[in-house]
Amino acid sequence: MTDLETRGAATLRRAAPALLGYAAVRALGLLTLALWSAARDKSAYTLLTARWDALWYTRVAELGYGYEVRLPNGDVHSNLAFFPLLPWLERLLAATTPLSYADAGFAVALLASLAAAWGVFAVTDHVYGPRAGVCAALLWAVLPVGIVQSMAYSESLFTALAAWSLYAVLTGRWVTAGALASLAGLTRPVGLAVVAAVGAAAIISFVRDRRAPVVAAAVRDGRAPAAAAVRDRGTPAAASVRDRRTPAAAASVPEPRAPGVDARRALGVLLAPLGGAAYVLWVGHRTGRGPLGYLDVQAGWRNGFDGGYAFARFVADKFTSFPSALAGVGLIVGVGLIVWLYAVCVRQGQPLPLLVYAGVVTALALCASSYFGSKPRLLLPAFPLLLPLARALARTRTRRSALLLGTVAVVSAGYGAFWLNGSGPP
Repeated sequence: MTDLETRGAATLRRAAPALLGYAAVRALGLLTLALWSAARDKSAYTLLTARWDALWYTRVAELGYGYEVRLPNGDVHSNLAFFPLLPWLERLLAATTPLSYADAGFAVALLASLAAAWGVFAVTDHVYGPRAGVCAALLWAVLPVGIVQSMAYSESLFTALAAWSLYAVLTGRWVTAGALASLAGLTRPVGLAVVAAVGAAAIISFVRDRRAPVVAAAVRDGRAPAAAAVRDRGTPAAASVRDRRTPAAAASVPEPRAPGVDARRALGVLLAPLGGAAYVLWVGHRTGRGPLGYLDVQAGWRNGFDGGYAFARFVADKFTSFPSALAGVGLIVGVGLIVWLYAVCVRQGQPLPLLVYAGVVTALALCASSYFGSKPRLLLPAFPLLLPLARALARTRTRRSALLLGTVAVVSAGYGAFWLNGSGPP
């Protein structure tokens, strides 16, 4: 067995608890959906593969772009709103296997969701250790709208690409990070968040490299805060520095620079925006509207970015009657929880790429001007928000954390089945 195969096997063994736990949660969700749908004389598979956005993706895979629906109120729903990577993969699978386009979309979602769970584990493991990594992957699985991870939608594919791009950034693999960010940009408009994370990390890395000689001299002279930890290699503080578990200490101690790092970093930054930019410019050319063409397509769906004004009005309108006021209170509590989690992420010193990524995903989800019921689904890729909860669970006894996650998984499975057999995601 080669060194690469050995390292790959070791990496898989390290992630195995997270992947097995994730697969068990998703299997529970799918089984619950199947039973619930059968009781209502509906097809669970149709709900997963041939409803809502899944139909638009399979239509792009089968017929290409150019299809649109004109509504009586004048709105135009064009399939140009849907980014191409998922339908490309559906077309590839349908052309090379006996699968239909819908089957291919489901297969991509299942495989991508496992890759996403692995990526969530890898990022969290790198920052906080393997126990927190397992908890983070399971928390992502048991989210109330986690059933979307198994639908022929693009959320799982995007989260997988984003998570592994962030992991590549955290481990200094700049070209890989840029290439994955480019693919994420071909998957969803929120690919902008991955591009921003790669760019922010590159700027900080560049500045740190320029300061490295000065900091190194300070460490040698004993004037830097981490100097004692560097001299005493056997202390826990030194281990934290070496393992990058303490962000402040890691920022204080420069590491030797690998040859060519500037060129790889620059190439990664250049690659990152290419996918999303290429598609947006192509849509602009096709519509004859230039760079604004994609915004016009989104406007046809009554979707845009207004800083959260429309969402605030939507919440305020809930307080016009007593039953809907309860929903309004729930929405306010939910938004407050998200903001609080982000503040905790900042306070706990999460690496900058994770903060930038989660911040942009959250802002785009909460400040979009339409499809308010989709906001929980749009927040699915913002997995760094779960890391404070994962850290807290990792410090809890295994039996207690397993009981808590198992209970939430059952509730999430029931909600997912109820949701898809009801209103479901637009």
